[in-house]
Amino acid sequence: MGRTAGRDQQMRVRIAQEAARLMAEEGIHDYYVAKRKAAQHLGAPDTRNMPRNVEVETALQEYQRLFRGEEQVNRLRELRENAVHAMRFLAQFSPRLVGSVLSGTAGRHADINLHLFADTSEEVSLFLMNSNIPFKASHKRLRLGREEWREFPSFGFAAGGHPVDLVVFPREGSREAPRSPVDGRPMHRARLQEVEALLEES
Repeated sequence: MGRTAGRDQQMRVRIAQEAARLMAEEGIHDYYVAKRKAAQHLGAPDTRNMPRNVEVETALQEYQRLFRGEEQVNRLRELRENAVHAMRFLAQFSPRLVGSVLSGTAGRHADINLHLFADTSEEVSLFLMNSNIPFKASHKRLRLGREEWREFPSFGFAAGGHPVDLVVFPREGSREAPRSPVDGRPMHRARLQEVEALLEES
């Protein structure tokens, strides 16, 4: 029994490491997709020994530390600098930084993810149009509670050569953050001052 449990744990670790590699190298953002693909690569497509998303996140941090080193540090700084510029530009919508650029796991294929707050999404699209910013409108499906999912308007554009992904919430939406895909807890949303402080620390 102990030997079986050991093999199961070893498989979980291997899948987490391979999923992390796929996310870093191939730009896969979805943890479930990365884990399923990793299991197939390891010859165990039907395994039930899937790691939790937080285990993959930890493996991703370790992968970037080992194989990216200084490149990762410089890339993260560049992404956070661009995030600061975007947040200043979008100041009237009380932007908050979320996701991998905030957590520090952002790699070569990372987007800058911002949450904005407005009475209507049209305010944001009109602002982008008046600023001559080419953008693509879409929707993002986010989890708000254990079983509650909701679609929110989103806009994508490029800043400094990096993709920026905006999700627009109602003004009162700043009080309740969507759940993180990593650990299921409310997402950490960083204000401009916090992101600036992260840059100063680095």
